[in-house]
Amino acid sequence: MRAFLFVLVCLLTASLSLQGQEAESDTITGPSVPKIQILRTIDQIRIDGIIDEATWERAVPARNFWQHFPYDSLLALHQTEIGMAYDDQFLYVYTKCYADSTGYIIPSLRRDYNFSGNDNISILFDTYNDQTNAFLFGMNPYGVRREALISNGGTQRGDFADSWDNKWFGESKIYDKYWIAEFAIPFKTIRFNEGSKKWRFNSYRFDAQVNEISTWIHIPKNQIIMDLGRTGELNWEDPLQKAGANISLIPYATSRLFRDFEDPNQEGTEFDLDIGGDVKIAVTSGLNLDLTANPDFSQVEVDQQVTNLDRFEIFFPEKRQFFLENADLFGSFGLRRVNPFFSRRIGVAVDTATGQNVQNNILLGARLSGKVNDDLRVGIMSMQTARQRENGLPGFNYTVAALQQKVFTRSNISAILVNKQAFNAENYNGGFLDYNRVLGLEYRLATPQNKWSGKAFYHQVFSPLDQPHKFTHGAQLEYLQRRYRLEWAHLFVGQGFDAEVGFVPRRDYFFLSPEAELFFYPTGGNLNEHKVSVDTRLFFQVGKDGNDLLDPWSLSEKQVEVRWDFEYNSSADFSLEYTFTDIFLLRDFDPTRVQEEDIFLPAGSTYSFSSVQARYQSDQRKTFSYELSPTIGQFYNGFRTGLSGSFTYRYQPFGFVSLDYEVNYISLDKPFENATLWLFGPRIDLTFSKKVFLTTFIQYNSQFDNLNINTRFQWRYAPVSDFFLVYTDNYLIDPFSQFSKRNRGLVAKVTYWLNP
Repeated sequence: MRAFLFVLVCLLTASLSLQGQEAESDTITGPSVPKIQILRTIDQIRIDGIIDEATWERAVPARNFWQHFPYDSLLALHQTEIGMAYDDQFLYVYTKCYADSTGYIIPSLRRDYNFSGNDNISILFDTYNDQTNAFLFGMNPYGVRREALISNGGTQRGDFADSWDNKWFGESKIYDKYWIAEFAIPFKTIRFNEGSKKWRFNSYRFDAQVNEISTWIHIPKNQIIMDLGRTGELNWEDPLQKAGANISLIPYATSRLFRDFEDPNQEGTEFDLDIGGDVKIAVTSGLNLDLTANPDFSQVEVDQQVTNLDRFEIFFPEKRQFFLENADLFGSFGLRRVNPFFSRRIGVAVDTATGQNVQNNILLGARLSGKVNDDLRVGIMSMQTARQRENGLPGFNYTVAALQQKVFTRSNISAILVNKQAFNAENYNGGFLDYNRVLGLEYRLATPQNKWSGKAFYHQVFSPLDQPHKFTHGAQLEYLQRRYRLEWAHLFVGQGFDAEVGFVPRRDYFFLSPEAELFFYPTGGNLNEHKVSVDTRLFFQVGKDGNDLLDPWSLSEKQVEVRWDFEYNSSADFSLEYTFTDIFLLRDFDPTRVQEEDIFLPAGSTYSFSSVQARYQSDQRKTFSYELSPTIGQFYNGFRTGLSGSFTYRYQPFGFVSLDYEVNYISLDKPFENATLWLFGPRIDLTFSKKVFLTTFIQYNSQFDNLNINTRFQWRYAPVSDFFLVYTDNYLIDPFSQFSKRNRGLVAKVTYWLNP
């Protein structure tokens, strides 16, 4: 704790100087900030891609988009203009995107398309002017829409959550030398402070015809285009008022046929019916209350499986809709290697036979989250799960409370409390704790133009277990310039930091990681940019886990990674990576995970090995695109060679067929048997219209001897209202199974969004 307080004081002191210095050199602060004046409508706006209303003649559009790719020092070759207006219920936006022809690239008609490899435009609104959180809406020339939430300043790809879904309207129309998209966004869909006079705003566009990415606000190419530190102003003609009562009801009904062939007590196919739903209540224009009863997530797409050659658990992102709004408020604490709250721990268990995530029923849930004022965000969430008699486990209540207070320009101080509490624990005899709690405090640094960013934190566990070091603390600091990036990170995770609702794959270690990166911008030729990075990772075993194979505070693992990345003007990219690893095994370990139980690398042994990995991603604008990533090198006391990647064929605009693959051949010293690990995932994604979709995803993973088939039909028959038909099948695949069935299910689900 003393170490954390020392780092915190240093960061706070430095922040006062850094934020002031950077603001002085900021090229888009003060009078030079681009502005849009948004006026009230004077007639009714029709959302049809035709801007013939008198309101649009009156609007003064935003122009002068800058290139972000291939160059960041020129105005865009194909310009874009944006006009805005509003009434009491809607924010209206039109975008006029100039182009050479009508030959646009549209991979499919599916909502929530990817930004890369197709023509589209996105608009984002920082409604609280905090340069930390924003709402994003996008459209392509065919009128296909997407929406997302941006958090943590939008400085990393993980800050973009496109699983968020909400009600809004839009349409596009293609003309001879341009296309127009019109947006109608209900004020009830977004959060803002009543009485707001201005928001922060930006827009970015991918023009596939000339392979150009452009932004309204100039953003350097070594920074991400959704960066909220670089936005202009949207000024309202009148202060915004709350858009009336805002209550949404989202009921659902499901019917399910299922059979578990590995359960001897289940003699045949079973059938059940279920109902439940969500309620969304806008307590204020910035604070929302979400309620759920008996939520069902059967329509959520299955996780993409991976081959695990590591010693620890692999992270999979949250996809369930209820947990997504303001998810960063609860889930952005700590670092990637340790997080005190991971929402997937709620209502999800792991089927150890298949490695698949399976649902553990949630009975009730509530979440109050959002902005209290321009500087303070709050979040309180409570979820109650059902008891699991078959596992001897009671019901649990999961409660999380978080506060985030903005300081300086973009930085904030945050606190979190996580509580997992067993109900009627005395009536069950499974392996569980009566309670498990975490209390944490963080300072997050972000200067206006991202020159400095980082965080310092301290988290403490409270539980009945008597263990040493029931805490974690760490710090990360990054300095970014156009030609280079420097980063320092350190982390202490105590043996007693068993945060059961968090993501803590490894404990009892101290971690150091200095990193450096150089950027090069060649002129002329096919190469657009390349960069060289060096990352060193050192793990010291603290020695409180009862393992006496290594002296306390000894170096247990070292990794050095040298990487060279190349980006081409075609948008293809290539990378080459060399990794050296030195490991002292503290526990027995089978790197293949497929050997007999008595075959493993013994604890106490040391291994030093090197490998080389390359990766090439072709131009995603092409009808056929692919990714190749070969790996070759030493692996513990043996050898590994592998190949991974994907192939994708686009049948515009009705969808695509793709294949993800990974093959690893591993040869270790005797008594290990040589192992070939296969992972294949063919996928068929068809879009019959902008409302009807069919996806079939097949995954074969030899590490789990499992073949999974998941087919999902979706019909969006009304805004944010869907009918789903989902078929899931799992088969056991090994030399003796004869392709035996494991489980099978068919689910029909209907949801409807009622917004009185």
